[in-house]
Amino acid sequence: MGSDVPPPSAIPPLSAAAASVVRQCARIAGVPVDQLLRRVDAEEQARGPLEYARSVVEYCSHVALRVEARRPDHLGDREFHTLTYDMMLAWEAPDEETDAVFQKTAFSVLRGDDADDDDSGSIFYSSPTQMAIQVDGRRTVGPEAFAKIAPACPAMAHPITVRNLFDAITNSTGGRLHFLIYHKYLRILNEAFCSAKRVLGGHRAPALQLSDDEVILDIHGAATTKPVLQHIGTSTWPGRLTLTNHALYFEAIGVDFSYGEAVVYDLARDLKQSVKRESTGPWGAHLFDKAVMYKSSLTSEPVFFEFPQFKGHTRRDYWFAAIKEVLHAHKFIRKYKLAGFQKAEALSVATLGILRYRTVKEGFHILPAHFKTILAFNLAEKLPKGDKILEALYGQLKQHCPRFRGGQDLGQSSSEELMLADPFPLSAYTMVTMGLLKLKEEDNAEERDFAVRDVQIGGTSSVQMALERSVGYSGRVEAARATLDQVRVEDIDTNVAVLKELLFPLIEIGKRLLALSGWEEPFKSYVFLLCFLYMAYRYCFLVCDDINAVPSKKILTNSVQVAKVACF
Repeated sequence: MGSDVPPPSAIPPLSAAAASVVRQCARIAGVPVDQLLRRVDAEEQARGPLEYARSVVEYCSHVALRVEARRPDHLGDREFHTLTYDMMLAWEAPDEETDAVFQKTAFSVLRGDDADDDDSGSIFYSSPTQMAIQVDGRRTVGPEAFAKIAPACPAMAHPITVRNLFDAITNSTGGRLHFLIYHKYLRILNEAFCSAKRVLGGHRAPALQLSDDEVILDIHGAATTKPVLQHIGTSTWPGRLTLTNHALYFEAIGVDFSYGEAVVYDLARDLKQSVKRESTGPWGAHLFDKAVMYKSSLTSEPVFFEFPQFKGHTRRDYWFAAIKEVLHAHKFIRKYKLAGFQKAEALSVATLGILRYRTVKEGFHILPAHFKTILAFNLAEKLPKGDKILEALYGQLKQHCPRFRGGQDLGQSSSEELMLADPFPLSAYTMVTMGLLKLKEEDNAEERDFAVRDVQIGGTSSVQMALERSVGYSGRVEAARATLDQVRVEDIDTNVAVLKELLFPLIEIGKRLLALSGWEEPFKSYVFLLCFLYMAYRYCFLVCDDINAVPSKKILTNSVQVAKVACF
């Protein structure tokens, strides 16, 4: 009978590992475990032991991560990495029965029961990371657990793109997240934040006149190595390109390797901007597919930014996606007329997404695109019914509105609802914590308590529901695209492109002749007509001279012959 009595530290129906995580969360939050458990709704208990256990782990994890995220160095702390990974493991297997199943699965994978032969696990064909994963032998995390826990820390993931982020970082591990991969992701993400903070502090930062809420997202181009080439018409200038959350800045490099005054390309105002991937080359020839084209109502002709790269065009693709994310974020702001903290939150979502995008590019050497992108606003623009996702996101922003200065009195909330001081919105507050953003006093959040209603546990939020519907539509679009690709003749596009480049001079001559014949510029047309008539006259004159010269020579020859005969 004594063996059936749970130990004092047990938390039914949680497993020992999940109970340990809950106790650690309570210690971080500074509240008793019983007080945390009372916050979980009775409706969650009625859903069943597994669902209730997951709700408890999810809620306690969110509470603890709100506290941990206040530390500016939390992304670089290995203990934080271990804590969040244990939270994911606890959510995936919160009770003893589920935990035993996952432990058995992990043990079978470690022994290599699924291997077909001895050669399949040869260390000579494994990457160092794969070898370390096999030796480490820890349990792995699935996409559901990652999607439930990671968005609680806005720097780590965003609810709209968390699934795509998981797919990107587990691309080489079969769709399961190992701790070494997770640790690598957070370590490189922390380096990206530290780099952005150093640039904002003036370390190797360009001398630009930035607004108070403007954040430098990335810089590319150096005076001596890897400059960005700006093409306008037939002119080309090397220089340095800087992207902020408001604009693009291009600084041309002079003959003394100094930077000139920056040319600003505004991304915030509605100037009918257009950004595309393009090919560039000398004298306007489209030879190198490594450029981004920018055009707006303020530019007389398109501006091309070329990112020279020996092989591939990943650098161009990264910049293209980052610029589009900033454009779409400001489009979202204009559409819903956001201002103050709501505008700061939208720009913070875009900024954090670009930093994560850079992390995946540098750490995992992939650039998710189209329906797999990890940039929230780009994904919403790409997905069918993506406007519903943005509408749901705006709804969440409106819910946070009363929690700021000028809203309702927070003192009206009951003490049972309130527990931990935590300001909103989360992404903007994370930017402030990281030292990348300073909110104005009127936009700063009131110090308020953390309520149960702020955590969506056990259910599906409006943003997630809109995302799931859009992803369902995207599956149909991908299927239609695959069918179209099957009937497309292979390499026909490449052959046409090569043929167009070979015929480029003739095409340009034809365009010039059509322009002259259309008398678009009368002076040039008159000059061309006079030159053409002069050449035609000269040609006819020479031909007539040749025709007249032939009979004269024949008459002269015949006369000489007659004279010779007469003499004899």
